[in-house]
Amino acid sequence: METSLRSCGRSHCPPGAVPPGCTVRLTQLQAVRSTLLIPLVARAYGARCYPWLDCHDADAAHLLGCLQTEVAPLLQDRLVMLNVLWRTLVLKAWGQAFFARHPHAAGVSLGCGLSNPFQWLDNGRNRWLDADLPEVLALREQLLPEQGGRRHNASIDMARDGWWDALELDRLAAGGPLWLLCEGVLMYLPPERVRALLAEFAERAAPGSVLVLDAISHRGIGQARHSPSVGPSGAEFRWGLQHSDELLQAHPRLRLWCPARSVAECYGVFGWAAEAWSLPWSGAPLYSMHALRV
Repeated sequence: METSLRSCGRSHCPPGAVPPGCTVRLTQLQAVRSTLLIPLVARAYGARCYPWLDCHDADAAHLLGCLQTEVAPLLQDRLVMLNVLWRTLVLKAWGQAFFARHPHAAGVSLGCGLSNPFQWLDNGRNRWLDADLPEVLALREQLLPEQGGRRHNASIDMARDGWWDALELDRLAAGGPLWLLCEGVLMYLPPERVRALLAEFAERAAPGSVLVLDAISHRGIGQARHSPSVGPSGAEFRWGLQHSDELLQAHPRLRLWCPARSVAECYGVFGWAAEAWSLPWSGAPLYSMHALRV
């Protein structure tokens, strides 16, 4: 994916600047990294198709206006737009419930891309850390710089061990629970890396900490080419759930924070009936949200 920034009047793009004059003009983001456009497009324009799922993202449309890249193909993937909007409403509800109980806790978005979930979860007292690969952070710091001392950006590679210490999460948590979000990330990692990430969270997080993640069924592994939005990026689905209880098997400390949610709920009775019929084959919902606690 090739993108460039243009003048928009905000601090990262000075008034009157033309493309050659900006500090960062061109960024190459390949494969999984390029999928960061998908949630932006869904949150900026998806409500045109699904107004009842509008998440009211204050940044997505603006960021797409700054990125000079073609988004028309992504608008054709109605299924993925619905998935993103639905998961956004779920993570908002779960995050707001967590911070209502722990108003001074910190939140972390792992593999954040250019999303800004803190816009929905900022209660004026909590803190937030957005983390992604260095090349993504270089773009993010131009478009979504740190603000107010309570939201920070950090570089991390989720494909390696030691991410907890690299992000200094013990210091961020200060002995209390953390709320971690990992959306649109794990399905692109190999199964052993997913298990390692879950185990590191379980071993290091304080009691009461919550990890929110999304998952596909294992039947989707290797099928990214059939997605109009993911396929052209070259990214591939490498992990999916064999069965719904698989996540808890990654470590003895893991428990469910609340019941899992399936995107089937967006389709009403028809969706639930189709899922019940397909579960013996799929093993787990085709797309679902999960919240694990320590």
